[in-house]
Amino acid sequence: MPGTTNFVRRTEEYMKSIVSPATIFEELGFYYVGPIDGHNLPLLIQTLSNVKEIKGAVLLHVITQKGKGYEPAEDDPVGYHALSKIEPKVSEKPPHENSRVPKSPKYSKVFGDWLCDMAASDERLIGITPAMCDGSGMNEFAEKYPDRFEDVAIAEQHAVTLAAGMACDNLKPVVAIYSTFLQRAYDQLIHDVALQNLDVLFAIDRAGLVGEDGATHGGVFDLSYLRCVPNMIVMTPSDENETRQLLYTGYQFSGPAAVRYPRGVGPGIPIEQTMIEVQLGKGRTVRSGTHTAILNFGTLLSAAFDAAEKLGATVVDMRFVKPLDEDLIRELAGTHKLLVTIEENVVSGGAGAAVSEYLAAAAISIPILHLGIPDQFIDHGKHSQQLKSVGLDTTGILKKIDERLDLLKISQNP
Repeated sequence: MPGTTNFVRRTEEYMKSIVSPATIFEELGFYYVGPIDGHNLPLLIQTLSNVKEIKGAVLLHVITQKGKGYEPAEDDPVGYHALSKIEPKVSEKPPHENSRVPKSPKYSKVFGDWLCDMAASDERLIGITPAMCDGSGMNEFAEKYPDRFEDVAIAEQHAVTLAAGMACDNLKPVVAIYSTFLQRAYDQLIHDVALQNLDVLFAIDRAGLVGEDGATHGGVFDLSYLRCVPNMIVMTPSDENETRQLLYTGYQFSGPAAVRYPRGVGPGIPIEQTMIEVQLGKGRTVRSGTHTAILNFGTLLSAAFDAAEKLGATVVDMRFVKPLDEDLIRELAGTHKLLVTIEENVVSGGAGAAVSEYLAAAAISIPILHLGIPDQFIDHGKHSQQLKSVGLDTTGILKKIDERLDLLKISQNP
């Protein structure tokens, strides 16, 4: 019958568009194959052998199950997304030998608790994450405030632009994002947020070295790529309580602000529930000494303090990379013979570089030593091993400062 062929073809395409994703890809010029079971190895090999003979663009649609073959991972795919080394179980020790000191909270838990407390006092707060609700410590917030929680999936650029749009509408967006993932949204951070000086807080998790997650997830560039952006303030808390207070400080700031904190747990500093706004660009002296002043940026404060105890050095928790506490730097330069900066970020363009830039601009001449991540990618391993490998543990810090003092012929005696 005339027209029957076209009618059948249109009907077929309509039915395919309902039950199969093939149509959209075929309209884009792909030859679509699938979906097939990605765990059926013989079928997968045969299909790959067949499609390689097809000329042109081919899209092979494969369906897999996360954690397939390992029952705990199948039951809890989120919890098993990232794993440390799985150790064999050991027999239980007697109760008196198996007692444990309560663990310090993870930094992500500190952020999650702050987020819920802040949301309770400000209904404008909106929490945004690019598919890292659990990893960023936002589960409780998502349950308590489902209408104020936005998970945009693996779309970091969209997360930042969404925050910018909400800030334009007088909301207070908080973007919870890993340091390494914020790199993907750098253009949006500059053009959509900073250029317009919008009120967005970036809670940057996994800053610094990240242990077994390795070089792909290492958050060692954020201080360098953030401090060069106009209108940004950049904060580096040294412990759990400082993280809570600086998150509050960044939230109160009218403009783009970033607080960066690491993976894992803190040193066990008690957390003050009362939130106090810290004066912008002001550090704090935690130990007074002579000849050497250590300017710490971030959570290496404990190692810096231990090294200073043996050196008789001054230790300052700088808190802010931008704006810098220039008055404090000037004072330290006038009363010490060597300045040392410490950060869990690449040395190139980092917090230490900011200190040197200020000293040069102020025509202040003093020897300075920058300690941080060298110009290389750091392989995976335990976090403590990674720090040791780049000389950012107490022993490494001591060694490098001693070497510089010897080179400058500076006596460590008062």
